[in-house]
Amino acid sequence: MLATCDPRSELPCLALRGANGQEKGDVISTAKCQELESIDCLSTFLQTGRKACVSLWWHSMDLTSSHLNNLPNELTRKIEGQEGEKEDEQIVADIMRRRFFPAVLTHKAWEGFHFAGHEIKITEATDSYGAVVWPSALVLCYFLETNSKQYNLVDKNVIEIGAGTGLVSIVASLLGACVTATDLPELLGNLQHNVLQNTKLKCKHQPCAKELSWGVDLEKNFPRSSCHFDYIMAADVVYHHPFLDELLLTFDHLCQNDTVILWAMKFRLEKENQFVDRFQTLFDLEIIFDFPSLNITLYKAMRKGRMQSDTPNGLSEEEIPKDGSFSCL
Repeated sequence: MLATCDPRSELPCLALRGANGQEKGDVISTAKCQELESIDCLSTFLQTGRKACVSLWWHSMDLTSSHLNNLPNELTRKIEGQEGEKEDEQIVADIMRRRFFPAVLTHKAWEGFHFAGHEIKITEATDSYGAVVWPSALVLCYFLETNSKQYNLVDKNVIEIGAGTGLVSIVASLLGACVTATDLPELLGNLQHNVLQNTKLKCKHQPCAKELSWGVDLEKNFPRSSCHFDYIMAADVVYHHPFLDELLLTFDHLCQNDTVILWAMKFRLEKENQFVDRFQTLFDLEIIFDFPSLNITLYKAMRKGRMQSDTPNGLSEEEIPKDGSFSCL
């Protein structure tokens, strides 16, 4: 989704440079950097194959007699925390290595990614939040690729809301899903370009791009009687915008009893926490991936009372169609 502010006010942009001082061909708005907190933004958005620098901060302990009694537990927690931070760094570094940049600057900003055995080239824009690849999308793509057995997307109906540049939809398509990538009408041109460029003659099901304004004409454009989605995917759709009510309404409309929501979210402001609380009034929520160094959490969600099944799409073995009868849109 687009931010409500005038995109022109987001300029000038920061030219992103590598270690050798040469421009990498990517731009990010100054306002967005401030929103994401500049240091965090630049350390995650501008990876060039090197590990992100992650500072580990530990609270000092007051070694009074009462604390000394708890010292072994404190040390155990610290060691476990350090191991978790190290694992986080390693996975984040692996995710960011999937990104590459053009060797020569072009008139259009683009980035490259390696996912699902393919080289993916994404054209970006600098005048919209929705036309830039943000780290949450990389986290979700990495999860889909590395968990393709547990979350088998072959012949599954998938809809991505707030698809932006289309990276998540492209990866899901390359993994065999029948994908509908959605976003605002002003983003559809670039979205369709990226999806077609990276999936034509490469996928079992050709994905499509479709307009979806959150909360608007949902039953008309996506009738519940005929639109069944096995998965709803979303990356970085919750940030400082005034359409959170409409977003929740859209999740509610598209999600049926056996639909799985895979949602990657970057935490920045208190609004994100409030939205999660509201989201949980309708859905059961489970953390399946957490990256403290990026402030990104990947959630799995289903309608209340439907998460107890061990099968990835929430169906019991008896309920799973044996003939692949779930139709693609």
